[in-house]
Amino acid sequence: MEGTISRYYSSSCFSSTLNLSRYEKTNFQFNSNSTLMVDICSLRASISFSERDKASTFRTSKFTKRSNSGNPRQKEAPNLVKNKPILNSEISPHRAVAAVRLMRIEFGGAFADLLNEKGKGSGANEMGYVERTLGFHTRKLEDRDLRLVTDIVGGAIRWRRYLDHLIVSLCDDERTFRNMEPLLLQILRIGFYEIVKLEMPPYAVVDENVRLAKTALRPGAGNLVNGILRKLVLLKENDTLPLPKSEGDDRSRARALATLYSHPVWMVRRWVKHLGQDEAVKLMMWNNSAPSFSIRANSAKGFTRADLVKRLEELEVPHELSQHLDDFVRITTGMQIVLQAGLLKEGLCSVQDESAGMVVSIMDPQPGENVIDCCAAPGGKSLFMASRLSGKGMVSAIDINEGRLRILKETAKLLEVADVITTVHSDLRVFAEQNTVMFDKVLLDAPCSGLGVLSKRADLRWNRRSEDMEQLKNLQDELLDSASTLTKLGGILVYSTCSIDPEENEERVASFLQRHPEFRIYSVDKYVPQAFVTRTGFYFSDPVKHSLDGSFAARLIRYT
Repeated sequence: MEGTISRYYSSSCFSSTLNLSRYEKTNFQFNSNSTLMVDICSLRASISFSERDKASTFRTSKFTKRSNSGNPRQKEAPNLVKNKPILNSEISPHRAVAAVRLMRIEFGGAFADLLNEKGKGSGANEMGYVERTLGFHTRKLEDRDLRLVTDIVGGAIRWRRYLDHLIVSLCDDERTFRNMEPLLLQILRIGFYEIVKLEMPPYAVVDENVRLAKTALRPGAGNLVNGILRKLVLLKENDTLPLPKSEGDDRSRARALATLYSHPVWMVRRWVKHLGQDEAVKLMMWNNSAPSFSIRANSAKGFTRADLVKRLEELEVPHELSQHLDDFVRITTGMQIVLQAGLLKEGLCSVQDESAGMVVSIMDPQPGENVIDCCAAPGGKSLFMASRLSGKGMVSAIDINEGRLRILKETAKLLEVADVITTVHSDLRVFAEQNTVMFDKVLLDAPCSGLGVLSKRADLRWNRRSEDMEQLKNLQDELLDSASTLTKLGGILVYSTCSIDPEENEERVASFLQRHPEFRIYSVDKYVPQAFVTRTGFYFSDPVKHSLDGSFAARLIRYT
């Protein structure tokens, strides 16, 4: 595959850049002959590059990107070291790995969350990327180093706009920042994040990032890092970090908030309009916080939540029971331990946010029912619905991405629900036109902006544009119309998103009901706790209020 590799996703929560003229198509800019392999069971992914790529990736090719101010910056990476990779024990392993991973995310089109490799062997995999990119390797990456990589990469991505504001402010002039090599910029972002947000010992941070810049690039790059980081340390010690000025008109104030809380300006303006400034700030603070994760016990395999709790206690992983769903447990730390223990690979549990679990509760699949998941991949909701059928009935999982459907099918075998799941490779709109079968319950978990999952998807905020919203709304309308034709008389249609934006949620349902008077709203109050029920009977999880991913669902019944 040359140049642009087209990948197909039905859920925008997992897509990086949408080509919204077709909902199934997501374009990533990879170097030639690159492949992305996703393992749903272990939540790990790796990107393998051919020998041809090793000569071009990050170091000899030119990168063109835009700064937060919108000015183009031409990046030319340094020449690849052609000698056999050697051990450099003086370089901090977590910083070398973090710098390379940030390069892969920003310039390789890779996913920040999927690159969060946990589990056995992932340290060796990461060091392999360092060798191929920088021409040397460091000492072995231990579990503690890997956790630091996760923290630094996620934090540097979340806080990128704010960090770049500080870096620009401390450069001699803006041209220095605009012309900065990609790897050098990543090293500075790491150093700034470690000093400003992680509050690591500043002079150790300066020394080690200078060493990395000198070794990976050249002595002059190390000198530049040294000068800029030392300025930062002095300003932080004196509590005089340069802050954006929140003066002027609404746009100027939004730009200042966007810099201070590190979000795109268009998102900030949208949230201030819908929520007010105070709530918008709270939402951005939530998005910048370290995410927690929920684990669902796989009851289809006879593994109960009590069994899961017992295993977590044996592994000494801190946890708490979900207050909303019987099969779920929430953890804030220790995911790596869970993965290394093999609980996911054994099919005993799955990682799934409670907000997604409650959408399944709203579907309320019953044994013997014929259910369809219209945009199924990666399959979390399909698998959960299948586990609730007790071996009776069927979940048809439709998606346009054949590869991800194949993974879903393999995961269904692992979770022992394959007998009630059938996969269909198709565009929903085409399937609906050709299909004559009607279903008891229809789930449309629609492609959306993903604005409710920015805490977990650190990179997503930078890959969304305001222009996407209008195109997404048109797509959601088309898919809703198609899904409605699959719903039998008296059947249930559930429309859900992982967005908090009313234009993708309530307004799409209102528009649908105007076009389809044969459907009516069926309140979700019987299926989820009252705290998640809106005045109009919809389901809504608020990230700030509920400490969950933001999501929405409407339960509609077909009367005629």
